[in-house]
Amino acid sequence: MGMSEQDRRQASSLQRPPTSDSEAWEVYWEAQGQSWRSQPEIDGERQKHLTERRSIKPDIEQGIYPFKAIKLNRADIEWLLATHENGRGPVDWKDESQRERKGLDLRGTDLSQADLSGLPLTCMLGGLKVNEPATDEQRNMAAVRLEKAHLYATHLQRANLCWAHLQEAHLSWAQLQEAYLRWAQLQGAHLYGAQLQGANLRETRLQGASLSRAELDGVHLNEATLSDEKYGPARLADVRWGEVNLAVVNWTPVKMLGEEHRAHLSKAVDDYRVAVRANRQLAVILRDQGLNEEADRFAYRGQVLQRQVWRRQHRYLKYLGSWFLWLLAGHGYRPLRSVLWYLVIILGFALAYYTFGHLSLWPPDAFVYSLTSFHGRGFFPGLEGKHSLHDPLIMLAAFEAVIGLFIEISFIATFTQRFFGR
Repeated sequence: MGMSEQDRRQASSLQRPPTSDSEAWEVYWEAQGQSWRSQPEIDGERQKHLTERRSIKPDIEQGIYPFKAIKLNRADIEWLLATHENGRGPVDWKDESQRERKGLDLRGTDLSQADLSGLPLTCMLGGLKVNEPATDEQRNMAAVRLEKAHLYATHLQRANLCWAHLQEAHLSWAQLQEAYLRWAQLQGAHLYGAQLQGANLRETRLQGASLSRAELDGVHLNEATLSDEKYGPARLADVRWGEVNLAVVNWTPVKMLGEEHRAHLSKAVDDYRVAVRANRQLAVILRDQGLNEEADRFAYRGQVLQRQVWRRQHRYLKYLGSWFLWLLAGHGYRPLRSVLWYLVIILGFALAYYTFGHLSLWPPDAFVYSLTSFHGRGFFPGLEGKHSLHDPLIMLAAFEAVIGLFIEISFIATFTQRFFGR
């Protein structure tokens, strides 16, 4: 990333633009080899103030940090990065020899709603390390405040963001490889396409967060929270899970995925289709890891949502067929429902047989006749000579036989798909 001597001469000869000309400043910074900068440079008084603050020695017990409780903006951060370590500049993640450097110490700093998109904040200190002895209060005092901050494509590799306040922050395509996000508050955050390989998200609050297309290979999700009443569930469509261990996540509070929650609000067919895909994708990865009970729950949600897709696409035959399979056996995920329907049909027709054939069928006989009609297609030796084909009893038996055949076919098809069509 070094500049040639000619480039240096050209950069030094380039005049500093007027403060109000943002486009000219971008050209100027590009010539200076600092393409990540976009704001006019802060004035001398502000530089002096930040320099004095940077010299403050941190004290964990007292909760003292260089920029604690100070509101900084993008221009401030750009200047701090450019002058980091006496002008050495920000940590370059591509240079492996620099990965052990310390980034900016922004512990306790207020960066809420700041636009920090694309900045090289690699290895920044935004919280206390996990192995540093500290109380919860001390950790909270050290946590950087980034609520609703814009961190689009920001370089945060190996950044320490433990306990960081990142609620509703925009982290799409952010580079968070090996970042420390334990106990971080990520409720409602946007992590679309974020690179999180090797990141530590243990006990992280991810309720309502969007993780769509995020790279999670090697991420630690122990005791991560994915849903609550305030922010709702996280969105997980098209997540690239890699080798993430999903057994350490508590899936019990996750009644539905964020995609389904959004679909119910919008009622849009495209949102329902995304919700179907999200549930089925999660079910596959959970089943691959042997978490069959959790996988069944999300696979079932996918089937239920697919019915909504067919209804909104006006594919009514498929919608009615899906509705019937749901009513019969919950698409194979509610087997007790089938047993209940079986008993209702057998007992219901037994009562009908007794009502229409009480002179020849007493209650035990009516029950056996119903059971045989359901499975034997309406033929019961000994009654053919006593009843004609026009007899209501025979007609009921034929009707029950048709119902029995249809239910058995549906039952077999549903459970075949359920257990062998995974």
